[in-house]
Amino acid sequence: MKHRILLVIVLVLGANQFTQSQIKDLKAWLEQPVDQRPHLGQTSFANKSLSKKEAMEASELLYADAQKQFAARYNEQWEQRELKFQDHSMPFFYNVFGEKPEDGRALFLSLHGGGGTAPEVNDRQYNNQKHLYDKTMEDLEGVYLAMRAPTNTWNMWHQDDIDDFINILIQMAVIKEGVNPNKVYLLGYSAGGDGLYQLAPRLADRLAGASMMAGHPGDASPNNLYNLPFALHMGGKDAAYNRNGLAREWKMTLDSLATANPGHYLHQAVIHEECGHWMNRQDAMALPWMAQYERNPYPEKVIWQQDNRYHEQFYWLWCHNFQPRAGKQIVAEYSKKDNSINIIKPYLDAIQVLINDEMLNLNKPVVFMKNGEVLKKIKLDRTIQTIYQSLSVRIDPYYIFSTKVELKL
Repeated sequence: MKHRILLVIVLVLGANQFTQSQIKDLKAWLEQPVDQRPHLGQTSFANKSLSKKEAMEASELLYADAQKQFAARYNEQWEQRELKFQDHSMPFFYNVFGEKPEDGRALFLSLHGGGGTAPEVNDRQYNNQKHLYDKTMEDLEGVYLAMRAPTNTWNMWHQDDIDDFINILIQMAVIKEGVNPNKVYLLGYSAGGDGLYQLAPRLADRLAGASMMAGHPGDASPNNLYNLPFALHMGGKDAAYNRNGLAREWKMTLDSLATANPGHYLHQAVIHEECGHWMNRQDAMALPWMAQYERNPYPEKVIWQQDNRYHEQFYWLWCHNFQPRAGKQIVAEYSKKDNSINIIKPYLDAIQVLINDEMLNLNKPVVFMKNGEVLKKIKLDRTIQTIYQSLSVRIDPYYIFSTKVELKL
């Protein structure tokens, strides 16, 4: 009996030394200049199993390193208040309101009106947007940041690179102003509202709330708003392009979705009947309404309808190296109680599922299902490589995943 107890102690100590060795190796790898580091996936330590504690430590180390590199890349642009991405640039302006909470500041990203018109018209709209909600923000807390659209086209706020600009702004605001990534809100007026209709569904996993003011939905769908509080404000007399009629249709749709899915599709939809395109700042009520919500980065159910601006990741779902199709849906859920993941509605032949210890118990086998039918039940390994890979996609402390599984569907 004593020999068995001694053997268990030796095995436990040996396992601790093994994982501690991996952390030491990771620290040594991080101490090297970035351009001299060997490819992490080819190192001897990156794909070995980690304990929960060691995965947390590796996550902290790799997140700090990713932030440092990102800040070095964009710090000068941030200080100059103009971001550059590919062939476009985006000037921006921000003010900080209120005292910083212990859990970090809120961030309100604001999209101006205008659209397919002369640059000076969009410049005026941008300058107006900078201070449009100052009075409202005086009673709130947070960073209010207005962006100048990179182009002067009708669809200036939902072109492909806008998603990338927004990601950069969020990540830099976290670094420079102590923003809490779970308190990011997006709003837009007129042409900015056009963009908001499109951006909120495809960036729902980045946001805690979104508000559309006086815009046109185009071909946008509300399906992805399952976990995102969404405000809609429209002048009742704003008849150009049938904006008011379409807003009323969206209001009815959101009402129906919320009724069919209790606790989800939270929304504030207000038609200001006496207003035209300009709502005399009555729409400002959307800001405090949004501010009461925080993002849940790990919702137990996800509805992901792919936009024609493709994204590889949505919450804890990933379609890396697969060809998504616009308009198609994936519906998936996980259960902490059953330690399981169920793909309810797939359209791809395979999908990757990203998992961390906040979602499921990785010390036990995880059950994977398709429409309730068990595909496999396996014990998963936490690895440094997966943590690093998740940070390569998105530098967000709440989207660090230590393990992933590819499911053939």
